[in-house]
Amino acid sequence: MLKRVHFPPSLLPYLLVAPQIIITLVFFIWPASQAIYQSFLIEDAFGLSTEFVWFENFTILFRDKHYLSAFGRTMFFSAAVAILSMSMALILAGFADRIVRGATAYRTLLIWPYAVAPVLAGALWVFMFNPTLGIFPFLLDLVGVDWNHYLNGNQAMALVIFAAAWKQIAYNFLFYLAAMQSIPRSVIEAAAIDGAGPIRRFWDLIFPLISPTTFFLLVINAVYAFFDTFGIIHAITQGGPANATTILVYKVYNDGFVGLDLGGSAAQSVILMILVIAMTVVQFRYVERRVEY
Repeated sequence: MLKRVHFPPSLLPYLLVAPQIIITLVFFIWPASQAIYQSFLIEDAFGLSTEFVWFENFTILFRDKHYLSAFGRTMFFSAAVAILSMSMALILAGFADRIVRGATAYRTLLIWPYAVAPVLAGALWVFMFNPTLGIFPFLLDLVGVDWNHYLNGNQAMALVIFAAAWKQIAYNFLFYLAAMQSIPRSVIEAAAIDGAGPIRRFWDLIFPLISPTTFFLLVINAVYAFFDTFGIIHAITQGGPANATTILVYKVYNDGFVGLDLGGSAAQSVILMILVIAMTVVQFRYVERRVEY
């Protein structure tokens, strides 16, 4: 007969989780609740008068063509960053998994960019692509490409996409490499004995086995592109030229801290939060069905 184990009431478990709960409440729940509350207000620039307007801020936003264009621009930017960073990380992890000599040094060099702060990463790309002093505009000029991302919106968008993807490649590389190394070598050797080449083994064997990691990184990269790329855009283009690189998170800052439209900025942050939650739910509900565990 099995005996049930009973533990006496103790304060210790609550004390152990209390720091994390306090941090979550102070830095996540409280700011989110304040943003929701302020999204229903219209305040003057000096904060001297406040008017409760319900959903008027949201109505104004969805009638604003600049906000709608920023919405579509954000979708394109996040998709491009996620696809580019994940595909490059997957290729690099595939090569790193096959290296025998010097593997530690090779992997260390690939991990380094993850330690670079977003603003510093943006500054590096600004220097490399500066139309006057940068090395890449000089090389592009040799092949007949006139590079000036300060004036060309398409070039500016391409630059922030490459910079944001480069910053995230190291993070994706770590997870892809760990996933590949967890696959038993006997499985890969059996496929090689059956006559499958390296490319066939990768697409038919390795890639399906690491699909849970791919799904996880898809969610993480989507959130990264929506929120964590603010520093890169601010350092490289500051949303320009002519709002060509103004995505939703940068528009929240620009309208709230520069334009001092606190109610409209709060409404934008609420919409952004709802959008990211909805994307995550859709990914878990539909994309995860194709994941093989």
